[in-house]
Amino acid sequence: MVDIAQKLALVLDVGTTGVKAFVFDSREKVLARAAESLQKSFPQKEWVEQDPFTLLAVSKKVLQTALGESGKTAEAMSGFGIANQRETTILWDRATGEPIYPAIVWEDKRTKAACEQLVREHGKMILEKTGLQVDSYFSASKIKWILDSVSGARTRAEKGELCFGTVDTWLLWNLAGNHPHVTDVTNASRTLLFNIHTKEWDEELLSLFSIPRALLPEVRPSGLKSLSGRVFSLCR
Repeated sequence: MVDIAQKLALVLDVGTTGVKAFVFDSREKVLARAAESLQKSFPQKEWVEQDPFTLLAVSKKVLQTALGESGKTAEAMSGFGIANQRETTILWDRATGEPIYPAIVWEDKRTKAACEQLVREHGKMILEKTGLQVDSYFSASKIKWILDSVSGARTRAEKGELCFGTVDTWLLWNLAGNHPHVTDVTNASRTLLFNIHTKEWDEELLSLFSIPRALLPEVRPSGLKSLSGRVFSLCR
C-alpha cells in the first residue's frame, strides 16, 4: 500500500512584500516552511517597481531553506505550486534572460490616464471579453508602456526576441529546464489580453494595446506534467 503522506508538494507564495515556501504532505500538513521579505522601489509618484532577479533569488532561497528543513530532496516532491502577484509585469530577453526593465508591480498607476481613455472608448468590449474593468492594475497597459518606453523594445518584441510574463512565468522560465515560456488561465486572465470565453489570447485586444503575439507565453493547464523532473533544476 502506498503511504499517501509521503506524496509531497513544494509550494511557493510570491507576494509583493515577501516570499514564502512550504513543503506539504498529501494531508496538507506543513512539514517545513521558510520566508523572506521583499522590497519595492518608487522611482516616481505612483510608480512601483521590483527587481526581477531579486524575486528569483529570494524565491530560490526560500525553496532551498524549506527543502533543507524538511529533510527531503527536490526529487522527492510530487508537485510544485506557485501563488503569485498575478498582474506584476516583466519583460526579458529570450536569449539572455536579462530583463529589459524592472518588474512593474500591480499597484503601479503610471498608465492610469491611458486606461481611463480606454474605458470610455472600449470599456464594454473589453469587459465582455475579459470579465475585467479596464484598469492600470492589470498587465496590458504596463506591457504597452514598456514597449513604448524602452528603446528598441517594440521591434525586438515583434521579432520574437522578448518574453512577457507575470511572476509565475518569470519564475518557471528560470527554475525549470529548457526555459518553458508558459502560464495558466488564472494568470493569463488578469492581463486584459485573454478572452475568457475562447480561452485564448485575443487578437482584437492585442491590437488595441499594440502588443505583439510573439511576446506572450503559452497558456497551459496548471498541472504541467511535461515539466515534471525539470522544475527545481536551479533550486539546489
